[in-house]
Amino acid sequence: MAAALTAVQRRVMRAALRPRAVWLPQAGISHAAEKLHLPPQRSIPPPAKYGGRHTVTLIPGDGIGPELMLHVKEVFRHACVPVDFEEVRVSSEAPEEDVQNAITAIRRNGVALKGNIETNHNLPPSHKSRNNLIRTSLDLYANVIHCRSLPGVETRHRDIDILIVRENTEGEYSSLEHESVAGVVESLKIITAGRSRRIAHYAFGLARAAARRSVTAVHKANIMKLGDGLFLQCCREVAAEYPEITFRSMIVDNTTMQLVSRPQQFDVMVMPNLYGNIVNNVCAGLVGGPGLVPGANYGHDYAVFETATRNTGKSIANRNIANPTAALLAACMMLDHLRLHGHASTIRQAVLASLDDPRTHTPDIGGQGTTSGAVQSIIGHLPRG
Repeated sequence: MAAALTAVQRRVMRAALRPRAVWLPQAGISHAAEKLHLPPQRSIPPPAKYGGRHTVTLIPGDGIGPELMLHVKEVFRHACVPVDFEEVRVSSEAPEEDVQNAITAIRRNGVALKGNIETNHNLPPSHKSRNNLIRTSLDLYANVIHCRSLPGVETRHRDIDILIVRENTEGEYSSLEHESVAGVVESLKIITAGRSRRIAHYAFGLARAAARRSVTAVHKANIMKLGDGLFLQCCREVAAEYPEITFRSMIVDNTTMQLVSRPQQFDVMVMPNLYGNIVNNVCAGLVGGPGLVPGANYGHDYAVFETATRNTGKSIANRNIANPTAALLAACMMLDHLRLHGHASTIRQAVLASLDDPRTHTPDIGGQGTTSGAVQSIIGHLPRG
């Protein structure tokens, strides 16, 4: 068994060290994305088709995903957005054939907007997360969220403005675990130099393009001296190539404490996979909750946009109380990625302006508003004609 696992690790390492160009999204990191002037990409976004329209893969997902995607379509229709959706259904218990159909559609279109697909921990170990399959199959190595305070949303902290960059393809999500003897499970956390440098370059390149002053690498190298130690060392090496950006490192447990006590100290953060999941959720809570923060997954060839916390919202599905803000802002990030900056800016401004309307304050942010009421308020803020 040990030899087989070593062989798996060697294959993962070889794949990670294979040289690939690192690129950054042209725009779409936040609702100020059009001001970032990010560097051009290589092969994406895909060009518009006949009539100047773009085709985007739409994966509604589980829970509140399907209803929120319907509202995205409604807002796009009122804003006259030149996007056509190719819808592909993938549920938590869908066969891998459905997942492969979705992956094929994303490869064909280059871009996707998705709701989260539930990962049921009661399913057998052989059942892989559908979300993780999509990310790893398309090598969507950079998960990026822009967590910032929003107008009209009451929170404990103000003036939060953090870019979080999460390595998206290895770490604890490598799906390499086994029961060596009864009652003893070994789960492999894969950290490779190639992918660690790749995500570090992405974070520092993003910081430079967005005129950010500092990058914080989050780790647990005091305990995992080899794995997280390698990640931290790669970040230090990459930091030397960006002398104008201040680099610091912080242990993950201290990071969470610092976030909830003084989040304004953070600018850009970069971290391995699992820590990114935790920090994303903490930061979303700091600015109002999972219904407010959009996210993006970027690779060399493809991009998939979704809500930042990857929460299905199963408990509130079909109750007309889900907050549509995160889904709509994710859709705006997608439009910026497609270089439809005018449409992205129009919808983003309508979403932000509507946050002063009580109808948009759904129960998750302390109001009594409904999803449909929030969407109608947003549509009301769109320019007429």
